Amino acid sequence: MKTWPHGTAHAGRPGGTVVTTAGEIMSAPVITVDLHASRAHIADTLTAHRISAAPVVNDAGAVVGLVSEYDLLAKVGDDASELMTTAIISVSADCPVSDIGHLLVERHIRRVPVLQDGELIGVVSRRDVVATMATEWVCRVCGEPVRGVEPPQTCPKCHAAREEFALQEQPPGP
Repeated sequence: MKTWPHGTAHAGRPGGTVVTTAGEIMSAPVITVDLHASRAHIADTLTAHRISAAPVVNDAGAVVGLVSEYDLLAKVGDDASELMTTAIISVSADCPVSDIGHLLVERHIRRVPVLQDGELIGVVSRRDVVATMATEWVCRVCGEPVRGVEPPQTCPKCHAAREEFALQEQPPGP
């Protein structure tokens, strides 16, 4: 399993720019399946939790693969060990969301496990990354809304500094 990026901390960027990370947007706790889970059990788990894939863990709890709806439909096998994809790419909790977006597109994958010290702590999916695009920042000076993962350097309306932007919580629902 490859963890992306290797040993690079991304808590912030020069100039104090705030960077949204995997740890901030990941889904947790993670629904997993056992290495020896049957095809039926995997299908039941994915359906019950309304997810399209789940990490596969061994008896020690280590991630050894990923099994998806595609694997259930396209592969022959009786349990997770025979159905799972073993060549998975993971990210660290401090990996920037922008890097994850590029990784998902470049590698044609739909989700990445998030590991911290080798332990599974979350999953980031395409949906999680897309949701950050709906983030809205509001200028505290003039009330101008701006959408983006990060607040702008200056307000496009009143030119207030980046620090004057507050994250506008999005209401739940459609």
